[in-house]
Amino acid sequence: MKRKFILPLSLILQIIVVKTIGLFPDFVETWYSKGFYPKLTHAFRTAWGGLPFSFGDVLYFIVIGFLIRWIWKHRVGFFTEWKNNGWAILSWISVFYFFFHLLWGMNYYRVPLHEKLQLNKDYSVEQLRIFTEKMLVKTNELQLQITKKDAVAVVIPYSDAEIYNLAVKGYQKLPRDLNEFHYKNQSIKNSLFSLPLSYMGFGGYFNPFTHEAQVNNLKPKYTSPLTTCHEIAHQTGIGSESECNFIGFVTASKHDDLYFQYSGYSFALRYGITNLEALKEGSSKPFLKKINRGVLKNFEESELFWTQHNTPINTFFEWFYDKFLKVNQQKEGMEGYSKFVGLVIGYEKM
Repeated sequence: MKRKFILPLSLILQIIVVKTIGLFPDFVETWYSKGFYPKLTHAFRTAWGGLPFSFGDVLYFIVIGFLIRWIWKHRVGFFTEWKNNGWAILSWISVFYFFFHLLWGMNYYRVPLHEKLQLNKDYSVEQLRIFTEKMLVKTNELQLQITKKDAVAVVIPYSDAEIYNLAVKGYQKLPRDLNEFHYKNQSIKNSLFSLPLSYMGFGGYFNPFTHEAQVNNLKPKYTSPLTTCHEIAHQTGIGSESECNFIGFVTASKHDDLYFQYSGYSFALRYGITNLEALKEGSSKPFLKKINRGVLKNFEESELFWTQHNTPINTFFEWFYDKFLKVNQQKEGMEGYSKFVGLVIGYEKM
């Protein structure tokens, strides 16, 4: 067999192996998520965590540079040489697939958090209303406690580095039943791709190849504590977006710092209102009338930011990431982000 066929054909074998192993979540949980992965991520975060810049983003810059160079080099006669170029592209995909699943991606196949905690993540409309009301009352209280005036938006006075340090302290105080997600060896960075991330619609991302948590530092800062806690959850070995939102919310809402609490509760309030509206148009209006004007100003700040950066690029990456999540054991795709509400409701009933 010619060497150019080895990597592309190995992709088929890799997919079969990954999907077969994925049928046994207890095996993945024991041997990968709680066995191999913690040792690997400890080493990676120790290696790159101390760097003052995102090492992973630099790697992506280099890869993108090589990709552009390869496309430019093969621009002439690209389609006439489609077989050779096709094998080359499949070779790169094969390498990516292998390292992605080896270094982090198998966490998508671990035992779901609601099963480990024995939570019922389904909820009634009435339970959603009660949840939203609770988030609303707490968000209003925190906004008033911080600003002293109900019409003033919350402005976080911390630097990005201070937010990242505080997020780590929050993880050290997780409830006992979430002890496995305690966090050490900090590796949280401002993304060098913050501007592109804004146009792609992402507040942050986790780099599975360097295990750095990347935060978009251009978006409204009042959302950064929750975003940071969410990305750290990925570092601890959680693949599910809804579970990362859940762990992020628990960490932020139980934090000693009022700004973290506000970021967490206001985040949950927005999802509660969104989920109500999704069930029945207009059902969120009674709640919107009770939100402090300062909180609404923060919501408007966030809405304005994402509206200003909303382009066809955003639509494409939302579609792409939705498909990516569905391929990797997350059937709800992008809708999975909102499913954390059920986890919180179930958790509070324990």
